[in-house]
Amino acid sequence: MAEDTKARIRAVAVELFTAQGFEQTSLREIADRVGMTKASLYYHYPSKQALLLSLVEPLVDDWRRSVEVAETLPHNPDNLRLVLGQFLDTMLRHRSACALFMRDVPAVLASIEPIWMEVIQLTKRLNVWLSGPDPTDVDRIRAIAATETMGAALSSGFVIDHVSDAVLRQTLLDCASAVLDLPKTAPAAVPVAPQRVPAA
Repeated sequence: MAEDTKARIRAVAVELFTAQGFEQTSLREIADRVGMTKASLYYHYPSKQALLLSLVEPLVDDWRRSVEVAETLPHNPDNLRLVLGQFLDTMLRHRSACALFMRDVPAVLASIEPIWMEVIQLTKRLNVWLSGPDPTDVDRIRAIAATETMGAALSSGFVIDHVSDAVLRQTLLDCASAVLDLPKTAPAAVPVAPQRVPAA
């Protein structure tokens, strides 16, 4: 029951933080929307910063693991597409937290600066790997543009909230791959049903 309550608090918090801004949203407003007292909310989250951390830490943990895995892989087109897909999957799993990061940077930075600085470092590490060995300036620009393309699109909820994760993932993966000038993957073959020969 306690975990269900925490989940409800987090769901309401991320909705209000994203819509109104972190600084403009009070714990009392969150408590009222959940249907509990402010004192009860404090039992689960002792501060607004603690609540914000509970929203973004799972994203950062997954992001860190993805970057660590990427850095062990050879740099080739197949692995580039694989790493882009893992990056996208992480953002899709934590889509609300990503939107909060990207839409309310000053408040997030002021409230949880260490974790924000880690996000910056993880992004730099990912872009270094995407750039490849002995990168040119063009390689570095393409790497940054690929990750920024995916992040910016995911934070644009006003346009794509209704789009399924599957369509969003495929489209953004294709876009980021094109930015990196990766060869297009062959479309999956469509199985053809065997033709029935009419009886003579």
